[in-house]
Amino acid sequence: MFINRAMNPVSYARNQQAFEWRRDELNVVLAFSGFYIREDGKVVHSTRESTLTGARARAGRMRAALEHRNVHPEVLKYCRAEFIQENYFHVVLEAVKGVAERIRTLSGLVSDGAELINEAFGIKAPILAINALVTDSEKSEHKGFAQLLIGLFGMVRNPTAHASKIIWPMPEEDALDILTLVSLVHRKLDRARKI
Repeated sequence: MFINRAMNPVSYARNQQAFEWRRDELNVVLAFSGFYIREDGKVVHSTRESTLTGARARAGRMRAALEHRNVHPEVLKYCRAEFIQENYFHVVLEAVKGVAERIRTLSGLVSDGAELINEAFGIKAPILAINALVTDSEKSEHKGFAQLLIGLFGMVRNPTAHASKIIWPMPEEDALDILTLVSLVHRKLDRARKI
């Protein structure tokens, strides 16, 4: 209860860096007891850590790696809880599902997967365009972006949605690379315009 009150984000409205620093340091100590502090300042259960190296790594490794890669803020918007738990399998699933949700929001469509991409970014009658679609190079980039999205859904979202973590493991390195690709997708979507 004390930590929940002390880490109330309202108390840090003018100093987010202090909140993040305290949260990171507390998470190192709490990792030994099987707890961590979420972004909303609440203490929740986690797996227990047995080494200082492991506790320090858990507290900041993934976030530091993603900050180093300067990932788009939308990447973690849909998978914060899974990210904090370092549940890489579900982190990438939720992050890729977040791409589909953002495309639905931008386009007004309700479909999913390849159907959503083909409706939103189809060359003949696109609803969304990532560039002016005037030159052959722009059309090629737009078409390649749509194919990349279909591939992302087929390679990442579909297996994680239909296979268990035991059958389809997700190592940290793969998760970082996939989240970096999702970041690129969001940066392209930042420039997308509705036609």
